[in-house]
Amino acid sequence: MQRALIGRSASLAQQAAAALDGPLAARNAPALQRLERSMSSVTIPPPECMLRPLEVPLRYLFGPGPSNVPPRVLAAQSRPIIGHLHPEMYEIMNDIKKGIQYAFQTNNNMTIAMSGSGHAAMECAVFNVVEPGESVLITINGIWGERVADIAERMGANVHRMVKPPGGYYTNEEIEQAMEKHKPVLFFLAHGESSAGLCHPVDGIGDICRKHNCLFLVDTVASLGAAPIFMDQQKIDILYCGSQKALNSPPGTAPISFNDRACNKMFNRKTKPVSYLFDMTHLSNYWGCDGQSVRLYHHTGPVSGFFALRESLSILAERGLEESWRKHKEVAAYLYKGLEDLGLKLFIPDKDLRLPSVTTISIPEGYDWREMLTYIMKNHSMEMTGGLGPSIGMVMRIGLMGYNCEKTNADKALHALADALKNCKKSKA
Repeated sequence: MQRALIGRSASLAQQAAAALDGPLAARNAPALQRLERSMSSVTIPPPECMLRPLEVPLRYLFGPGPSNVPPRVLAAQSRPIIGHLHPEMYEIMNDIKKGIQYAFQTNNNMTIAMSGSGHAAMECAVFNVVEPGESVLITINGIWGERVADIAERMGANVHRMVKPPGGYYTNEEIEQAMEKHKPVLFFLAHGESSAGLCHPVDGIGDICRKHNCLFLVDTVASLGAAPIFMDQQKIDILYCGSQKALNSPPGTAPISFNDRACNKMFNRKTKPVSYLFDMTHLSNYWGCDGQSVRLYHHTGPVSGFFALRESLSILAERGLEESWRKHKEVAAYLYKGLEDLGLKLFIPDKDLRLPSVTTISIPEGYDWREMLTYIMKNHSMEMTGGLGPSIGMVMRIGLMGYNCEKTNADKALHALADALKNCKKSKA
């Protein structure tokens, strides 16, 4: 009986479909379309752009980052997704921790990678070790000190600024005098100030901070892997970087490490950190740094991003830090000579203070830097950039870091600059 009813229903459906396909269909089509629209809950149609395949141009990323990524890192990122709480993922995270410890030259247990860009690590550092009303001291000789000062003020810190023009250098005596005056709980310095192309000396500052019971926070987003840094030896309390520069990885993860002094401060707070996502009480458990046998869910980490970061740290370990530093210094020196041969002026006059990964040149006299950069992008598919923050209108920036750190790429950059100097308009004024 049931089978007969089903068969009859199917026959009726076929008859109805045949009738709709006949002359009646054309007559009733507008009415049917109106009926379909009235029955649909979707009022916004699919956008045309989403019905086309993704297209991404191939470019030379010779700016301050992100830089081009090695094929093996791209391949690692394309591996099948696994759960962010799977045992295999924990093993990968453990590998990442060891890779960061090597890159930072630290034995700190509290070493993790943030789910986010370098700004995520920057905020994590400030949010966890500073409480509202506490004094912080920040060097500002480019954009990154400005950013840290803004972050600290937003969470209620009493911010004191040491301001110098882009690329300015601070003596240890100046730093200690400011500490004696302001008595900060945290002192910030950008090791690699990419907006100005400066690599700031670090030696001795950690001792000054300990003398004044102050934590030492260092930004190495643009310098890690390109210039020497020794977290433990140089007595740096908190160190962070980003994944997308000399580390060869796509943007989206940010290594950070806290020593015991920093942990003592952040785990004995009177108030909770202003961010739940960046609260190291939870992140330390997620990364297996708190000594607990069970890792609890906090957030869903960027699984593919962690695959890529692990592979990039593996490349650094295979090459060796000393070789990576040597290669960046060698290629930077080669670039410097080529730039000077073109008649261009290096922005940082002291070669020992130049950031090997990001070279800054003063804007050539009489040229519009925006026109030059647009010409280079259009005719050479190559990214170089102008200044950032306080260095806008002062410099042009050329980045050769990580996978891009090769003399052949320096030659490409020099050729593009020479072409722009020849073909872009030069004012007579």
